[in-house]
Amino acid sequence: MTNAVDASYAAGLALQTTTQAKGKSNLGQQDFLTLLTTQLQNQDPFQPMENGEFLAQMAQFSTVSGIEQLNSTLSGIGDGLGAFRTATAASLIGKSVLVPGTLVRADSTGTVRGAVTLTDPAEALVVTYSNSVTGELLHSQTFGAQNAGDVGFAWDGVPSSLVSSRVPLRVSVTAASSDGSVPLAPKVYARVLSVGTSADGKSTVLEVEDKGNVAADTVTSFR
Repeated sequence: MTNAVDASYAAGLALQTTTQAKGKSNLGQQDFLTLLTTQLQNQDPFQPMENGEFLAQMAQFSTVSGIEQLNSTLSGIGDGLGAFRTATAASLIGKSVLVPGTLVRADSTGTVRGAVTLTDPAEALVVTYSNSVTGELLHSQTFGAQNAGDVGFAWDGVPSSLVSSRVPLRVSVTAASSDGSVPLAPKVYARVLSVGTSADGKSTVLEVEDKGNVAADTVTSFR
């Protein structure tokens, strides 16, 4: 028993020296191998390690090795998926995605589109469109009673001069109920200009007209 304790103590000292020299606190493959080798070198030759105990430690070593290889493989897959997501998102360039905001530009057909989320039912919903440069009111829409949830809206009569010059419009949405009128934060369809990755390289970012960079995973609708 004394020799076994001495062997374990010697192995521990060797392992401590190795980990201190490397400046780390976690066991790696090489550390595990050092521990096992030291135990074998310091064991009592008349009472050597049992085969079962030796095989158990080798199994632990294989498990550690397998986990590290699995982590490396998963990391590689993650990097590949990141590139795949960016390549897939590139197909959105030139299309429009639904993002939070009040500025919206008409498409080639002279239409602007958006949506708003109602947390409570509304007796009426009023959507107004104005010239974001001059402030001129261009159009107003009044919708009847609406249930809670997402409500889409669109205006297909944007003046041709604003369509050709691509002057952005400003959208304002108000919900009316017995308690009064409440301004809401709309979402609008805006054009994707380019696609890239975040600073840490882990996520895909869309450059959206008038909105700047938008995380691709926050986009729920496009057209």
